[in-house]
Amino acid sequence: MNPILSQNLFLVKEHIGMFKAANNYDIYDPETNQIIMNCRENNLGFFTKIFRFTDYKRATPFDIEITTASGEKLISVKRGVAIFRSTVKVFDEKDRLLGTFKQKFFSIGGKFDILDKNERPAATLQGKWTGWDFKFSHENKQLAQVSKKWAGLGKEFFTSADNYVLKIEETVPSDSPLRQLILAAVMCIDMVLKE
Repeated sequence: MNPILSQNLFLVKEHIGMFKAANNYDIYDPETNQIIMNCRENNLGFFTKIFRFTDYKRATPFDIEITTASGEKLISVKRGVAIFRSTVKVFDEKDRLLGTFKQKFFSIGGKFDILDKNERPAATLQGKWTGWDFKFSHENKQLAQVSKKWAGLGKEFFTSADNYVLKIEETVPSDSPLRQLILAAVMCIDMVLKE
């Protein structure tokens, strides 16, 4: 696993645009304000682009890739068409399955289970529907949090509604695949729960 994933704090900035169909993000190191990772949805099909501008946007498939700033692949995240609930697959840099996300039926505020490659529960992501406050937990322990509130360097990024911070707890081992699953899940919040 790339050492860049051992950091505990990431600033995420979504690319915005009026006629934007693809989901693209830049991920910054808050200490240097430098882009350290990119999240891109490069292979967007014609019909998917069209449906992204309709009420069916949350049901469209996606295939995103998270890379280092220099283009080295870290994670890929894929979902087919979602009819009632989403099942998202996460792969490592060598296209090996890391785990899946399964959206809960009828959850208030948005919730999905994060399963490891053997379909065992690794974490749960739950958030408030009315705002950007999501928590990752497992067995009553918080693993990470996604929020729009942060008072550190880089707070100027928070002038737009499309920027947020991911804080991974120090208790999550720096070489754990759970870090890759958490980062991938953060990139999916917008596409699965918020759109």
